[in-house]
Amino acid sequence: MPEFYPGIRVTLRPMERHSLDVAFVSDVACPWCAIGLASFEQALARLGSEVKVSLHFEPFELNPDMGPEGAETVAYLMRKYGRTPEQVAEAQARIRARGAAVGFAFGTRKHVWNTFDAHRMLHWAGMEGRGLELKRALLRAYHGEGRNPGAADVLVELAGTVGLDDERAKAIAGSDEFAAEVRERERHWRERGVSAVPTVVVNDSYVIEGAQPPEAFEQALRQVALSR
Repeated sequence: MPEFYPGIRVTLRPMERHSLDVAFVSDVACPWCAIGLASFEQALARLGSEVKVSLHFEPFELNPDMGPEGAETVAYLMRKYGRTPEQVAEAQARIRARGAAVGFAFGTRKHVWNTFDAHRMLHWAGMEGRGLELKRALLRAYHGEGRNPGAADVLVELAGTVGLDDERAKAIAGSDEFAAEVRERERHWRERGVSAVPTVVVNDSYVIEGAQPPEAFEQALRQVALSR
């Protein structure tokens, strides 16, 4: 799995100046997505009021076939990517360093979990205007605290901490609500050619691939905002 995607593909299309719709395609299980989001938010802070951004999150699963029991992290990464324990440790050290550079703290995570239910909860959170807050909370819980983002109790707790209704969150966590919607969005992005995350799609036309540094995100967004 590539660790960094320096290229930016741009397809021009007429747009409203300074107004951007941003789809952040990502997975809670993806450490580079945690880095990418922290970096992207720094870019938005640099842009300030120059550019109006409507940010929403789109689902992608790195481990779609994983069962609810999950898997031990090092063994799973060795098997999936053909790495030795030493190579896994080296990659994790690089990830921690990249995270620290943009203010995201990685903790010890001994397990990999299925994230589909997290995407269902995120779908609802986006409808309620709390998508960014829940995404941050899920990334911190998984990568910082090693918690299971697919566990109903974790999802309900995190939903409550970001201001979502506890009872509604319990109902969603205990059902398959929004499963069809999440599957449809996952299919949509696969058909659009998204095969790695994070992928940032601006105004449904511009693609920024990978966990870019803040200055790269800032430059790309400024370029798009000023395009005709």
